[in-house]
Amino acid sequence: MFFRMIIGAFRRQWKKMLMIALTVALGASIATAMLNVMLDVGDKINEELKAYGSNITVVPNSQAVMSDLYDVEEDEKKDEYLAEETLGEFLTIFWANNITDFAPVLDTVVTVDGNEVQLIGTWFDHHFEFKKKGTVYQRDTGIINLRSWWDITDGEWLDEAKLSGDDYAMIGKKLSETLGVKAGDKIKVKGAKGTEELEITGIFESGDDEENCIFTPLSAAQRISGAEGKYKKAEVSAITSPDDELAVKAARNPDLLSGDEYDLWYCTAYVSSICFQIQEAIPDASARAVRQIADSEGKILEKTELLMALITLMSLIGATLGISNLVTSSVMERSAELALMKAVGAKNGQITLLVLTEIILTAVVGAAAGYFMGYGFAQVIGQSVFSSAIEMSGMVAFLVTVLIIAVTLVGSIPAVRMILRLRPSEVLHGGH
Repeated sequence: MFFRMIIGAFRRQWKKMLMIALTVALGASIATAMLNVMLDVGDKINEELKAYGSNITVVPNSQAVMSDLYDVEEDEKKDEYLAEETLGEFLTIFWANNITDFAPVLDTVVTVDGNEVQLIGTWFDHHFEFKKKGTVYQRDTGIINLRSWWDITDGEWLDEAKLSGDDYAMIGKKLSETLGVKAGDKIKVKGAKGTEELEITGIFESGDDEENCIFTPLSAAQRISGAEGKYKKAEVSAITSPDDELAVKAARNPDLLSGDEYDLWYCTAYVSSICFQIQEAIPDASARAVRQIADSEGKILEKTELLMALITLMSLIGATLGISNLVTSSVMERSAELALMKAVGAKNGQITLLVLTEIILTAVVGAAAGYFMGYGFAQVIGQSVFSSAIEMSGMVAFLVTVLIIAVTLVGSIPAVRMILRLRPSEVLHGGH
């Protein structure tokens, strides 16, 4: 009898039930899309911010000590090096897979046509192999990704794999105008260990002081400066988790952490824990976060997640109000039927259970449709904003189901109160 009454209610009020299902579907779709984007947005934002350069700098430990004690700027510190072979240690740390790109930097002052110019040796698009304890580590890395904002105005990126030798260079637009050179020209560079001729493969516009520099393969800069097998610093780009209280505490002094805190911090991709692990792997090095980028990641992520949460909340509030109006209207239309049920002996609890069952079944259908709609919305957001798909989380399906049931029950409260106040004698005799 109970289920026959439910089926009868669906037949008589199918338009009203359809509107309730559509209201729930809209709320569920927005909640599904926002929650999935919110859970996946951390890595997406990190990937987007990697386009603006490295977020970790690795320098010789003696440089870091001098900087901390005497506030010496990097360009004032000379002749402090790290061995090139230590670069492979980046690939051996716990969070090696989070290190997306890295490149060594060796800068030196050279003379070109009577002009003193800064020459920077680095990797461009470099295939790196490192062997340790029988394990071979490989990575394609270099500044082609760390300087993705460069605009190549003439020529092309220096391609280490395609070119034979290392007597090539890229130069900044301002310097090219000063020297009067273009892509394909050759320039004579005089360094501490003699003069070399470099062919220009491309001219770049960066919008900063690097436009007055020459960039060349690391091996060429090592030869020109006399620093074979060495580099002055490394730029590292890593996907990190936003800092929280634990990360801030660890950044001040990891020794202050308890055992459990230390394990949690060490096994979380905080920028401070990645820096710490780099220093463990390279004892002579000091790894520091580039705070402008590291802090921006956390702030942007927090604001984005807050926005997603607010949109989800507003959609659920809208669905609650819509359900409340529709269910109350349905109860009002069925007041004579419900009053008759009371008159023949039905209890308030039985009638309330009947109405809520009808509404919850309708809401479940709407929630299922809304979840798949939300999947589509999430992919549209992912492709249009991040140019990649959003990974759907099974936890979101469970969370949306719980939220929709809660929204349905809350939205049904006014209708339940109306059922409890319903008096058969008044309704059946034409009063309300």
